[in-house]
Amino acid sequence: MDAVGTVKTRSYSYQAATIDPAKAATMSGLDLMRAVMEGKLPRPSIGFTLGFVLVEVEAGRVVFEGAPGDWSYNPLGTVHGGYAATMLDSCLGCVVHTTLPAGTSYTTVELKVNYVRALKPGIVVRAEGKAVHSGGRIATAEGRLIGKDDGKLYAHGSTTCLVMKLGE
Repeated sequence: MDAVGTVKTRSYSYQAATIDPAKAATMSGLDLMRAVMEGKLPRPSIGFTLGFVLVEVEAGRVVFEGAPGDWSYNPLGTVHGGYAATMLDSCLGCVVHTTLPAGTSYTTVELKVNYVRALKPGIVVRAEGKAVHSGGRIATAEGRLIGKDDGKLYAHGSTTCLVMKLGE
């Protein structure tokens, strides 16, 4: 017991996200993201840790859903901004990935997040991302974190990614 609350224990199981690089290299980003969503390839472990999952995938568009718990509080008693940033980062990176051909990858160069209102634990949110540009070396995407039930905007952001051939 600490000075202001009850000590809780949080545990969860997760699948270590190990995708065979040789297999991934033969798949377009869209096919890879669809395989993850359909359970044919393992989910990234960050989704287990933070409680969000990929629920929609199409070329240039993805949606994640999640619900932060009291384990994600900041000192003000609302959800830490890192939850929204991580959910948006995952969404935006996966959006970029859906635009890439087989044999290519990406890495995030910049992530910009704007927080619009406090997110409280238990609110189911959707990170909805769309590709803006996908070129030979640079790709950009933008996304919104929206309450699934209340339709409110909680955060929005954008990313710039470096596109590269696998092995570069």
